[in-house]
Amino acid sequence: MGQPTRGKTADNRLRRVDNFVLLYEPSLLTRTDGLFADSLFVDLGYGFDPRTTLESAARFRRVNPNLKILGVEIDKERVEAAQPFADEKTFFRLGGFNLPLQSSERVRLMRAFNVLRQYEEKDVIPAYERLAEYVLPGGLMIEGTSNPFGSIWSANLARKTENETWNMEALVFSTNFRLGFDVEEFQTILPKNYIHRVVAGETIYDFFEAWKRSASETSAAKTFGLKQWFIASASALSQKGFRIDLHKKWLGKGWLIWYL
Repeated sequence: MGQPTRGKTADNRLRRVDNFVLLYEPSLLTRTDGLFADSLFVDLGYGFDPRTTLESAARFRRVNPNLKILGVEIDKERVEAAQPFADEKTFFRLGGFNLPLQSSERVRLMRAFNVLRQYEEKDVIPAYERLAEYVLPGGLMIEGTSNPFGSIWSANLARKTENETWNMEALVFSTNFRLGFDVEEFQTILPKNYIHRVVAGETIYDFFEAWKRSASETSAAKTFGLKQWFIASASALSQKGFRIDLHKKWLGKGWLIWYL
């Protein structure tokens, strides 16, 4: 189920995504209770070559050397090309939103980046519903879009609930400040369920309007650097009623977490 992506990527394009997960919930990668003991990290739609999957394997196995990792692609040639990199804990299989899991396999963490952006908005909910079938309760999916080099990205954090549905936990924005700091840049890389909804009357529109005002109100902070301006704008945004995580371990690294 699904369509092939363009498949092009750059080295370490998703490094900041992985580093965010490692800081956000490292215990999800190390859980060994119940079905989590043998569960997988799934990299959905890894592209022309398996570099993103292999890079994630190196990062995540620093905290869990036994973590099983599955790269999934809908293009048969891409899967065949990845097979030389497979081993007893690293798999590459042909599939789409209908994940190619074996009967005993379940998922603890899934990353789907630069995948759903090519679909129509109406296709997002069915894709999410299908993917939920494979994830353990308490498991997490991070789904979003980045620019070509991963210097900015945004992503949904979706948590699998006990009643087999997703809880949309947060919307995360990430920047390494190499492109400066411009709130409008984040609008161009919103996940598919938001990107066409930045219009009056929508919550995401109100969020961006508030963040732009906050950035303007705190622009004097840029004298002390882009990070300080980013932190100040987040604080001002929080004061406007949005649930923003103000811990500097996030904001100081260029991650703004909006709890939904």
